Amino acid sequence: MLGPFSRRLYLRIWLATVGGVLVFALVVGWAWRVAAEHNAQTFNAPAPRELKLSDAQGKTLVQGMATREPGPWEAGVSYQIEAADGTLYTLQMAPRVRPAGGRGSHRNGPFWLAPPYGFLWILALVGLAVTLGVFPIIRRLLQRLERLQRSVQRFGEGKLSVRVPEQGHDEVAQLSRQFNAAAARIQALVQSHKSLLANASHELRSPLARIRMGMGLLENGQPSPDALAEMQRNIAELDQLIDEILLASRLDAGADNVGTVEMVDLVGLAAEECARVDAELQLDEGAAIPELPGIVRLLRRAVRNLLENARRYSEGPVQLSLSRGPGVVRVRVSDHGPGVPPAQRERIFEPFYRLPGASERSGGVGLGLALVHSIAQRHGGSVRCEARPDGARGASFVLQLPLSTP
Repeated sequence: MLGPFSRRLYLRIWLATVGGVLVFALVVGWAWRVAAEHNAQTFNAPAPRELKLSDAQGKTLVQGMATREPGPWEAGVSYQIEAADGTLYTLQMAPRVRPAGGRGSHRNGPFWLAPPYGFLWILALVGLAVTLGVFPIIRRLLQRLERLQRSVQRFGEGKLSVRVPEQGHDEVAQLSRQFNAAAARIQALVQSHKSLLANASHELRSPLARIRMGMGLLENGQPSPDALAEMQRNIAELDQLIDEILLASRLDAGADNVGTVEMVDLVGLAAEECARVDAELQLDEGAAIPELPGIVRLLRRAVRNLLENARRYSEGPVQLSLSRGPGVVRVRVSDHGPGVPPAQRERIFEPFYRLPGASERSGGVGLGLALVHSIAQRHGGSVRCEARPDGARGASFVLQLPLSTP
């Protein structure tokens, strides 16, 4: 008997509501009955009042204190009058007959319509109306929770595209929106990891194939210096790819073992990386660049990836400028390359994404800018691509880092 009620929340809420209405009706009915009995006792035993009986000429016939004798309404009214000389008189009046449907006619009706029973019937009707009225409301509310429960179950079974309809602005609607946001985030992460695995497999296959070809040349005789250099380049590319894949996976997973936060001298770090790729370092005159909290290894990788990406595509000098803003430090790397179309300026930060026409032989595997984006987010900052501020041909990448720990 209790099985369906224990498993259905809407039935339990409905029963609780009905039970509350019934208890309320019983309490109010009991209080009404107590009040009616008290009023009846008070009315049946009133205090004595002075009564004067005169004839048509105004002569006083009887004058004294009159007391009403207690009795039911159906027996009429009886008064005991005590005159000044001690004589007792009795005044009796027959019960008043009220017209049918007139005011107070309920006194002659059925007992179950008389107070307090009439009020109990009203409460019973109200309780029945509430019982029938709240059921569809509660059922509709719980149907939304059931849809949410079914969606969570389907999502747990692996259907990551499942979403819940967002109806209204109450707590259930808010829970549905939070579930949809979490489901979208999980779906994006899973798809990102699948894409990372698929693209990593593809990118690993290319250098491995070239190394295998070089090993075949070694078996046929003495390899040329160019073949050895090519093999070394492929091994270095393979090592860099594996390192970038591991770092990207750790950053996406929010791992804590990627380094220790400390105060970083960004000017010195930028100067070392600019010297490494022969880039120009520019500082704003009169604007001192303070140290900022961060992970040195990650910030160095971010600056290096921006400079290497600019050097790879630039047909002229590469500039790195440092500037300070309200609570932030901006690292701007500008090149003289083909630039990035506005429609692609956000997608280039996706893992393994290359601009149309880019070739593997140009170097890089499409993870450099994605790592810069992850590193910026890890430090509470951001990175964006835009046109060069001077209007020249090329692109500018702006890495913005906060001066305080987020």
